[in-house]
Amino acid sequence: MNQSGKKRGLLVGLAGAALAWASPAMAQDAPAPGENAPTGTVTTSDEVVIPGQITYRNRSEETAPVLEYGLDYFQRFEPLSAGDALKRVPSVAFLSDVIESDGVRLRGLDPAYTQILINGEQVPGSGSSSGAFGNGAEQSFFVDRIPAELIERIEIVRSASANRSGDALAGAINIKLRDAYALDGGFVRAGVLYFDDTVMRETLGGVYGGAIGKGRFLVGANMQDRYNPKLKTSWRYDAPGAAINDIEKQTDTRDGTDYSLNGSLQFPLFGGEFSIDGVYVHTDRYENEDSLEYLNGTLNNANLLTVNDNNADIEQDSYSINMRYAFRAFGGETRFKLGYALFEAQESEYEDEMEFLRDANPYPEADRYTGEEARVDLRDQEIKFKLEHERNLGAATIEFGVHTELKERVNLVAERDPRIRITLPNGTLVQGARPTAGLPPLSPFSAVPGGDNRIERWRVDPYVQVSGDYGKLDWEAGLRVETSETEIDDRTAGTRTSDRRAIALPSAHLRWNFTDNDRVAFSLARTVRNPSLQLLSPAVLEAELGDNDFVGSATLQPESAFGVDLGYERRLGRTGVVGLNFFFRDVTDVLEVFSTGAEGSEGPGTFIYSARNSGDGQVYGVEFDLSTSLSAIGLQDTGVFLNYSWLDSKIDDEFGERRFNSQSNYVFNVGFIQDLPAFGAAFGATYRKQGDAESRVVGEEVTTSYGADLEAFIEKRIGGRLTLRLVGSNLLDASKDEVFNKFTTVGDQFSRSFDEYELESEKAGPVYQLIARLAF
Repeated sequence: MNQSGKKRGLLVGLAGAALAWASPAMAQDAPAPGENAPTGTVTTSDEVVIPGQITYRNRSEETAPVLEYGLDYFQRFEPLSAGDALKRVPSVAFLSDVIESDGVRLRGLDPAYTQILINGEQVPGSGSSSGAFGNGAEQSFFVDRIPAELIERIEIVRSASANRSGDALAGAINIKLRDAYALDGGFVRAGVLYFDDTVMRETLGGVYGGAIGKGRFLVGANMQDRYNPKLKTSWRYDAPGAAINDIEKQTDTRDGTDYSLNGSLQFPLFGGEFSIDGVYVHTDRYENEDSLEYLNGTLNNANLLTVNDNNADIEQDSYSINMRYAFRAFGGETRFKLGYALFEAQESEYEDEMEFLRDANPYPEADRYTGEEARVDLRDQEIKFKLEHERNLGAATIEFGVHTELKERVNLVAERDPRIRITLPNGTLVQGARPTAGLPPLSPFSAVPGGDNRIERWRVDPYVQVSGDYGKLDWEAGLRVETSETEIDDRTAGTRTSDRRAIALPSAHLRWNFTDNDRVAFSLARTVRNPSLQLLSPAVLEAELGDNDFVGSATLQPESAFGVDLGYERRLGRTGVVGLNFFFRDVTDVLEVFSTGAEGSEGPGTFIYSARNSGDGQVYGVEFDLSTSLSAIGLQDTGVFLNYSWLDSKIDDEFGERRFNSQSNYVFNVGFIQDLPAFGAAFGATYRKQGDAESRVVGEEVTTSYGADLEAFIEKRIGGRLTLRLVGSNLLDASKDEVFNKFTTVGDQFSRSFDEYELESEKAGPVYQLIARLAF
């Protein structure tokens, strides 16, 4: 049996031994029948479909700093996904294509700094694929793949605690799905989306929950069409202020469908409580990019330089299932948790390019054809077992346990080798981006260097946490020790690399409730960012970052940080809340993608990128949020929200001090909802603006800017079971604008001797949704 099989067997054995050990303990210390039966507040389906009042941010009673938002906070704007919902909360930025919200950048930092949890558990993400490098971090699951209909609430955890994984330098986002206590009854949601290119897409979903015996259950399903048509233009110059060299006009359409299922079952068992929940998401997506490049910026056939056709076919499946059993024993509550998660991706991408002006004969006579095709097969799986015990010591409560995890990634990146590049004879005509004749037979697929690999990480994390209160002071302190063992098998080279590490992560939180409405919170915690499996992978991924290649490094060190959060929060009336928070992170061994300076596979002007520990840095900022009704001025049916986050950082590189790469310098949201109870109607709007993000590596500097985003809705409630909403998003035709400064050498970059200066603008039109919800 190999090491992976032995460790899986050990995890299963631990779980079985734990249940066997629990049996006599339950017989001895179990409470009377029914004493620990499931309890909870169940929401009826009518309440979900017909909002009773405007909903504001919840005021969390956690000692650690947590912002909590129920689905009702977002629902009236009909977000399609968790990513759409997160756009409205403080400090959440994205660096996605326009009108997409995938990799969460909490506090503006790379998605690898944000821990994404579903029902409190980590899930495998992407972070590896041809043309979809994504976030490069397994914990940063792409949140645009979680349908909003499955969500019960979203928690923003600003500082770490000992009973959670420390992979949360920027913070954690816990997406709590509806469980068996979330709903009594059912509802269906159906709608149509209309895009500015006159294409229409559909959405359909439903949820049902109820009692079963002494327990409860919930099931949900959702189908969501995805469509994002964008227009992109690039202008290229020798240097700023120089005459234009060429213009590239591109259409970029992302078209696909997400299917999801989730379920939850909870019931009393042997005097304790047993629960099992699961979620499945399947994605079919087709990405079609077509571009025309023109010499000297003149858009006619005589100046046509290239025709390019780049398409990717993507299929992804995510599974997650978790079991939990809690019972009273040994003077407290003991909990066993066993989980399994799987992420599979199959991607196929091809690119055809035809060149025309390599001689004196313009279009339609072609001069050279280049064709390449790549495939990615990825399988990420995790097995987790957790043993926890919590008991009251009188003046304090102690919680301790051990969390174990086995993560395995099997990755195959293959391409047709060599790629086709042929010079065409005079008179060759084209069809699209391919010659009508003369192509050689296609070569078979073969793994790229390092492309056939297996990476395994085994973790054992013991922890202890103590909490209590003293008068108006609530406190919590804990220590978590994270140990890991990583093995990397490069099956193309026949080599194996292994590494073992351990890190201690202390944490402490204080909350002073100095009045019934006012409180101050202080948190101190050490967090860690382990190198993702993508950053460790030896696979050479061609044109992975724009036109640049990427290869991982097996020698990366974990990145760690000591962080401080200091916040003030005040309750406003019965439902409102206002808060101000300062944060600071002192970061050691910062992990960053960098340019090696070596020429990439796309030729001169492109580079091979890798990852490294860049040194030490600091991250800091101020976060303000307000969510309240205007009842103080007599407008009890008017709700407003506003949040603003000022974000900054610093680190040194080859050229001096800069911010952390691609960190936006601010995020601003403001909006309102006006309820009209006499008419059974409501309307509202939300405005969002994200600051510029700058990135600098050897050979390239990028500044990314986003236009403002405006959304609005109109709602009509019919009877007590039906709601209709018309929602418009991206009403300002937001654009994503980028400036690229490109250099050949480090010396050229210091002296500002440009290789190329490029401006790029990507734009999409408004999207309209008509959504109906019906309770039953």
